[in-house]
Amino acid sequence: MKKLATFVAGLLVSVTAYASGGGDLLQSGTDLSDRASLQRGAQLYMNYCSGCHSLKYLRYSRMAEDLGLTEDEVMNNLNFTGAKFGEQIQVNLTAEHANQWFGKMPPDLSLITRVRGSDWVYTYLNQFYLDESRPLGWNNKLFPNASMPNPLWELQGLQHAEYGEKDKATGERPVHGLKIEQAGKLDEAGFRTATRDITAFLEYAGEPAALKRQSLGVWVILFLALFTFLAYLLKTEYWRDVEH
Repeated sequence: MKKLATFVAGLLVSVTAYASGGGDLLQSGTDLSDRASLQRGAQLYMNYCSGCHSLKYLRYSRMAEDLGLTEDEVMNNLNFTGAKFGEQIQVNLTAEHANQWFGKMPPDLSLITRVRGSDWVYTYLNQFYLDESRPLGWNNKLFPNASMPNPLWELQGLQHAEYGEKDKATGERPVHGLKIEQAGKLDEAGFRTATRDITAFLEYAGEPAALKRQSLGVWVILFLALFTFLAYLLKTEYWRDVEH
C-alpha cells in the first residue's frame, strides 16, 4: 500500500506539472512564515509588476495587517494608484493602452499561484530571455511566445538563449539553456532571492487566510493532543472497576 500511495502521489504531481505547461520547474522554496520575505516580495511586486497586473482580491488594509506594516508605510511606499487604504489593489493601466501595447489587458494575478503553482511562477520569472523575433523583444523558456517583456530585467540583467540543433520537422531550434550576457543590479543568487520573495507574496495574495490558518494549526494540534490524553485518563478511570 505504501508503494502504491507513493506511485499515485508521483503520478498526480507529474500530471499537474504537465497540465500547467510545467516542463522542468525550479523549486521555489517559499516560506509564508517568513514575514521579511513577504514584505520584500510586496515591495518588489508593487515596484515592478503592479503597473500592469492588479491584485483585485487583496486590499491594502489586509496586506498591511498580515505583513506587519503600518498604514503610512503602505500608502507612502506601496500604493501608486491613489487608492484608499481599504480599497483593492488595482492598476492605472487602461484597457485602451493595454490593447495598444500588449494586445490585451494583462491578467489579474491574485490567484496565479493557485492556478499555476508557486514553482511555475518562480520558474517563469527566472526564464525570460532576449528574442528579437518577438514583438516586444522578449521570450520565456517556460512559457514560449509570452506576450510580456521581462519586468525584472534591470535586476537580472540581459539573458540570452542557448539553442540546440534545428528540428527537421518544425525548422525551429529548441532552447536548451539560458545565460546572462550583461549583468544586472543583482547577482544570480540575489535575483533568485528576489523572485522567490515575489512568488511568496503572490502565494500569500492567493490565500491570505493561510497565514492565520497555519498559526492556528499548531494550537489545534496541541489541543487535540491534550484532549486525547484527557480522554485516555477518563477511559482508564471508567474501566478500572470493570477490568478488576
